[in-house]
Amino acid sequence: MKKSILLIFSLLIFGCNSKAQNNTNEKKTKLNGKQIVEELDKLNFFNLTSKSELTEEKLDIERTYNELNFFEGKLRGETLEFLDNRFYFVDSEELFEVGGLTNYLKIVKPTFEKLGLKLNFSNEKSTETKESWKHTIELNGKEYVAFDNNFGDLDWGIAYVKFIEMLNSELEVQKSEERFYPISAQNDGKIVLLTKKQFEFVKENYPNDNEHPKSLEDWKNENGIK
Repeated sequence: MKKSILLIFSLLIFGCNSKAQNNTNEKKTKLNGKQIVEELDKLNFFNLTSKSELTEEKLDIERTYNELNFFEGKLRGETLEFLDNRFYFVDSEELFEVGGLTNYLKIVKPTFEKLGLKLNFSNEKSTETKESWKHTIELNGKEYVAFDNNFGDLDWGIAYVKFIEMLNSELEVQKSEERFYPISAQNDGKIVLLTKKQFEFVKENYPNDNEHPKSLEDWKNENGIK
């Protein structure tokens, strides 16, 4: 009996020590901004950044992590263009309106080309009634639905999701490991282009909130979009 009690007591102590050791290890493994940049570099995150802007971009990623715990590239001057060619602002209202889809396709096309991929768009069609709208476009010869619903409160969000889905479909068809991930929609919408490993690294080291990338399925579920 005494031996059994002693064994149980020893196991409890061992478990507590292991937990404390794990907590200590977790604290030790938290990266600083410089290490974040180094790991992103190993994951080829900066391969779309021009060499002349690379140092500036890395310093800004390091600074925003250390000071704000925030994941975002640096803007080019007073423009809304990011140095890294991975982040994009997407105003969902503008995207939903006539001409918005092709405008944003023009914006992301150079990044496709940097990756050695095609993004040709044509044959845009639109059929509208007072209650509904069907909007389609061809990317590289394949037709995609940009919107096909009755008008409602989720119109901008649906257009935002459809935009990401069509881009990701073309990335997949062309054997790219990159995918676009949603960050926010509405007038201050934003998306980011990442590989799966880059996305997992960001999720592990940055806050999991509404200002950081999510999987498209998680984003759709959280925003009530099917």
